[in-house]
Amino acid sequence: MAETLNPAQLEAVHHLHGPCLVVAGAGSGKTRVITTKIARLLQAGYQAKNIAAITFTNKAAQEMRERAKQLVGARAAKDLAISTFHSLGVRLLRAEGTRVGLKEQFSILDSDDVLGVLRDAGGTTDANKARSWQWTISLWKNMGLNAEQAMKAAKDENERVAAVVMGRYQERLAAYQAVDFDDLISLPLKLLSEDAEARGKWQDQLRYVLVDEYQDTNAVQYDLLKQLVGERAMFTAVGDDDQSIYGWRGATIENLKRLPLDFPQLKVIPLEQNYRSTGNILRAANNVIAVNPKLFEKKLWSEFGDGEPVALLEADGEEHEAERAVARIQAIRANLGAAVKFADFAILYRANHQARIFEQALRRAEIPYKVSGGQSFFDKSEIKDLCAWLRLLVNQDDDPAFLRAITTPKRGIGHQTLGSLSQFAGKWKVSMYEALFSDSLITVLSKKAIGSLHEFGRYINDLEYKARHTEGGEDAKALFMEWLKDIGYEQHLYDNEENEKAAAARWNNVLDFVDWVAKRCGGHITQDGGSSFEEPKQTVLQVAQTISVILSLAERGDEQDQVVLTTLHASKGLEWPHVFLAGVNEGLLPFKADEEEMTAQRLEEERRLMYVGITRARTTLAVSTLRRRKKARELVMGIPSRFIAEMKLHESGIKEDPREKLKRLRESFAAKGAASNAAQQEQNRG
Repeated sequence: MAETLNPAQLEAVHHLHGPCLVVAGAGSGKTRVITTKIARLLQAGYQAKNIAAITFTNKAAQEMRERAKQLVGARAAKDLAISTFHSLGVRLLRAEGTRVGLKEQFSILDSDDVLGVLRDAGGTTDANKARSWQWTISLWKNMGLNAEQAMKAAKDENERVAAVVMGRYQERLAAYQAVDFDDLISLPLKLLSEDAEARGKWQDQLRYVLVDEYQDTNAVQYDLLKQLVGERAMFTAVGDDDQSIYGWRGATIENLKRLPLDFPQLKVIPLEQNYRSTGNILRAANNVIAVNPKLFEKKLWSEFGDGEPVALLEADGEEHEAERAVARIQAIRANLGAAVKFADFAILYRANHQARIFEQALRRAEIPYKVSGGQSFFDKSEIKDLCAWLRLLVNQDDDPAFLRAITTPKRGIGHQTLGSLSQFAGKWKVSMYEALFSDSLITVLSKKAIGSLHEFGRYINDLEYKARHTEGGEDAKALFMEWLKDIGYEQHLYDNEENEKAAAARWNNVLDFVDWVAKRCGGHITQDGGSSFEEPKQTVLQVAQTISVILSLAERGDEQDQVVLTTLHASKGLEWPHVFLAGVNEGLLPFKADEEEMTAQRLEEERRLMYVGITRARTTLAVSTLRRRKKARELVMGIPSRFIAEMKLHESGIKEDPREKLKRLRESFAAKGAASNAAQQEQNRG
């Protein structure tokens, strides 16, 4: 494998003594460098269990694991600690959580669980208000601030309210023996910072650390890395300052600036050879990003030749732009033949709302597509609510499911009662569900509180019995509707939504989910293509037992031949032969709300986003701008994005909009005709 690496990649792989920063440009083979370096570390005498490779998404971790397995073999790869930051945090807390006040079986709350706790902590039913607290609190946690520090840092009354809510929220998490996603980083940091014994143990366990997508780290993740590597500083960070696009969720480019200061012996190795894109695409990318101030100098190049010029398209409006995108897909497929699949095309845009017009145009043209990065049906909070109840029927020891079910809808059981129940369960090392039936619970809770808990417990037992003995589609549907009526779920949705239309839409999703489960109970499954197959009838409990498998299958579809529609943020790390970059206009890209000030820092991040979009393309790239665009309910003049001029397309060749060319030829022809007529009239007068 090493003989296929270029000189810069080889240098990165063989630098084993001391800290190393690999500045990996887009498409420069960074995953290959990381996996080859793992193999090199094993050759140099490191044990697989002492090597950690950390990245940001489960998908990236899985890909790295597969590549490592091919390179070093399944046995060695099995012992490598390849995971996301959050998975590593879970590993540390499962092993050492008692040192920071957690019981062994603590619960991890997902985003919707957090929203519910925040509504309770802030005394509101307004989902938007709770969501804004959620974002603000998450940002503070990613900056390493607690509620007290957040209050001192609060800039206005809204932030001061959020800081108060943050304090109450943390109290509830402690009472529930629960953590959120941000705690999976901040609590391990607290552990390693304050507990010398734990720090020594984990520094000894993870003797060499590799971090992928380093530019996406936030302040807390950087401090966690420093605690893990200690003074020995045996680590390799792989990142690209030009692809730092997640500032809005706490990632900070400052971490790249801090590395050489905190580790003066840092070796910096730039990877500039690109294995993805043609010369014209890379020149456009280099030109755009050159406007930003540079932390580390690099310039992408490839051996693929210039390739097709970048196409600049100008559309009358959003509908016309979508038609042009469809026409371009059809033209490329017609020209290049059957080898070009629909999955070779991506339409990228700055904001989710831009997808709808493209979806309509693709449907009209009968072109298959998928919207990537949008919310899945099964991610909707109302569906997660129902799944929590079903999870609890299957496994009464599932504490996160228990907490969600007992508080959704509310049944007069407060967080203090649940906190006492959680502490009691932790003390006796049982689940919260098992604890509520304990005879000695009376020592920590009032009779009234225990009565409410017993009522819920009896209802779960009764529902589990019915689910175990109900099979067939119609009976399953009847059981679901009876259950939803018993717990008042429809009313709960209307009570917790600002308007009836939104509540009705959520209730329709619930009815769709009931139909979905009922079909599986009925045994007669109709596939998307219209064909159907017979399966034996199942009970509701049997379907509930396999629900996680069914959900994962329902959400699969990566191998399908479909045009991809996705945001620029969600496109990072991906690539396609043919890319259509939509709505490249001032106000959209760079994005700017009316009341928002466009700071130099924000503009630089938006420029990096443009750079990411350009470098997703392998073979062809079309950049589309609007003459007129919709803004709220009115049409406004479209101003081409400043990034288009910065691409300097005239230097690399530019494909002109054929309509513009035709218009110019017609004008020229008309002008010549008018001149000829004038000359003829002059001659006739003479």
